[in-house]
Amino acid sequence: MGPLLYLRLIGYTLGTLIQLFWMVVILGYRRQRNFERVLFFLCLAFFLFYGGSLLALNSQIYYPKPPAGLQAFAIVVISAGLCLSPALLLHLHMEYAQTRGLLQVKAWKRAILALFYLAGLHLALHRIPFLLQAGRFDFIGPGNSLGAGFAIVLSISLAWCAGWERRFAATAPDKPQSCFHWALLFFFALAFLATGVLHMAPYPIPKQIIAMLETAFSLLPVVPFTVLIDLVYRRNFLQIGRQKNLLYAVSATFLALLYLSLVRRVGIWLEPLLPPEASASILLFVLVIFIEPLQRMLGRSLRETAQLEMDRVQKLMAQIQQEARQGNLWELVSFIERRTREQLELREVWLDLPDAKKTRLADTKSEEPRAALAFDPREFPILRNGKNEGFLHVESHGAIISGDTRAALEFLREQLPGALDLCRLIEEKVRLERELAGRERLALVGQMAASISHNLKNPLGSMKTILQVQLENPELPDSIRGETKMILEEIGRLSNKLNQLLQFSRPAVRTGDKVASCGAAAVTEEVVSVLSREAERRGLKLKAETCHAGAPVAIAAEALHDIVSNLVVNALEATPRGGHVSVTAVQEQENLCLLVEDDGQGIPPALREKILQPFFTTKSQGTGLGLAIVARRAAEFGGKVDWESPVKDGHGTRFKVTLPLEEIKKAGK
Repeated sequence: MGPLLYLRLIGYTLGTLIQLFWMVVILGYRRQRNFERVLFFLCLAFFLFYGGSLLALNSQIYYPKPPAGLQAFAIVVISAGLCLSPALLLHLHMEYAQTRGLLQVKAWKRAILALFYLAGLHLALHRIPFLLQAGRFDFIGPGNSLGAGFAIVLSISLAWCAGWERRFAATAPDKPQSCFHWALLFFFALAFLATGVLHMAPYPIPKQIIAMLETAFSLLPVVPFTVLIDLVYRRNFLQIGRQKNLLYAVSATFLALLYLSLVRRVGIWLEPLLPPEASASILLFVLVIFIEPLQRMLGRSLRETAQLEMDRVQKLMAQIQQEARQGNLWELVSFIERRTREQLELREVWLDLPDAKKTRLADTKSEEPRAALAFDPREFPILRNGKNEGFLHVESHGAIISGDTRAALEFLREQLPGALDLCRLIEEKVRLERELAGRERLALVGQMAASISHNLKNPLGSMKTILQVQLENPELPDSIRGETKMILEEIGRLSNKLNQLLQFSRPAVRTGDKVASCGAAAVTEEVVSVLSREAERRGLKLKAETCHAGAPVAIAAEALHDIVSNLVVNALEATPRGGHVSVTAVQEQENLCLLVEDDGQGIPPALREKILQPFFTTKSQGTGLGLAIVARRAAEFGGKVDWESPVKDGHGTRFKVTLPLEEIKKAGK
């Protein structure tokens, strides 16, 4: 056998194993993305070409005249792989362009790919039966047997792929990927020139040169697939590099298969000198010499990889500790999820904590579907003294989480309780400081309110009494009577504002350990009956439903009166003429829920974070204390205030006040 035949034999064997390697990696990776699917079928097409070529070459070596059935099978396999390869090459580039955001018109992509796939199918259906019937096939240059149509389709595909590679190189996220794409551009340009020289040359070329060019051209795809292995392993290209367990296992398996193939081949070469069993035993025994150096090399590599991963997770923990000092648990959880996903290169990460429940927005989730049949558990419990405090959920890009990533996640979940505790302590400290500052401000407001009340209420009361007496005088002119009524209304408005200021500044009254209580239905109906006249004056319908609120509520009647009256007054002021305001009191398990709903314009999004703040108002005559009084009174008795706006059809607001029942409060005490 000549050197060219040896080169083809080694090249076809290497090409078959590399394509089989990538097919196994993609199957084990199990990422549900079109790019990986197309890459699998491209590897399958090249596997058919290299495997069929290797089969045909071996049959020529071992048989004086290869069997016709074996030859026909090799022709079908090689031709099928070659006919599909141009369309698959172009399809792979378009899918990669779509993942990079470089391809926007999907209909155009489908039309072009349909044209190329139909061309490949047409070639396969027409040329393969013809080649089988003719019994002639050029195994050195199989493209010659497929005719000029195949050469034209392949040339167009290679030129188009070269154009895509130029765009990929110009927009690559880092230098190694840019260099890889520039190398692929050179590869496709070289393949395009070789196709033109071999299949469309206008002048005759010597057979020896054609054989060398055909061999080099057929082995050319081995180079980028081999370089891609290094890029995936070192640079985590396509996020496959994180699957180191899979890469190590498949690499070891295929190296073993390649060595066994070498043992068999050397045994055949040395058969005139040694029996094949003896040469095989010697070559297998030689492996023992390399076990210790290989173990040292692999051990050092694994230690370096593990150390790199631990350095990465320690850097991540330092960032998490820094964020925890901000004292915001929700923001810390979001930061942990985002940085863990970025640092460990995972598809999705979310942290499930009982005291940090939040709605996960659709745009924070990855749109990529999870890998099919994930083999690893994806939940890491966060434990403290053997007690479960939550879960760290992760989703990798593939079906397997590498051992290094798993070790990093185990270390991370052991360190998270400390960071979470630090955040909670700082958050509680900040909350207490704000509460203390709020109480100090309220004390100042109380002093100011008392001073205003002392200095203004008595004079206002005297003025009101004098003006009311004047109105009873029948001799009072009509012009002065109208102005007097207007002054009385302004005095009433000033008195109401003073009362609201006093109401907000007055702390809750506690009577020792006794739990305050009142009947929610009675208080609600009283407030509604008082304000029904105001509702009629505004042209509104005010109704109350309290038939399901018979149990006593653990709140003082005066505080509940403040809550209901402020909510109803706000609802009346927010509802246009002809609208409806409803007050509903219902019992839900251990609480009483008070619902006040209107069909006004709703609360603008820009104001939703401010409506419960004291002294914030959008009304020209308002004090901004109504909703602040509601929130404060509810909190004083262990309740809470929630609200929703809009309620339906883009309109309306619903406030929900949740208060504990008296019997539950006593039982808890």
